Amino acid sequence: MRYFIRLAAAALAGVFVLAACNSKESVPKIAKAPSPSATAQVSDNVRRITPAELKEEMARNDVVIVDVRGEAAYKAGHIKGSRLIPSTDILAHVDELPRDKMIVTYCS
Repeated sequence: MRYFIRLAAAALAGVFVLAACNSKESVPKIAKAPSPSATAQVSDNVRRITPAELKEEMARNDVVIVDVRGEAAYKAGHIKGSRLIPSTDILAHVDELPRDKMIVTYCS
């Protein structure tokens, strides 16, 4: 049962990472139920948040920001406090992500 839960969580995380990197929008994406202040959803059904909403979540320490780009791009510039987990490695690190915080991924 534990294996199944981890496998399902890893698959879900992979879907969100791939959706985040394939978007034509440049705002961070999250996997959390929509709120009234959320921006409109696009066809991939992944909720986007605005930079202002991300800033609010960061101020409350209610968010983990994951940069899914490569190491070179991360070193060139990233959101302060973000964690580097390249999209190719996300499944290996899914157990390291907290379950009690919003997880925001970005790739641009």
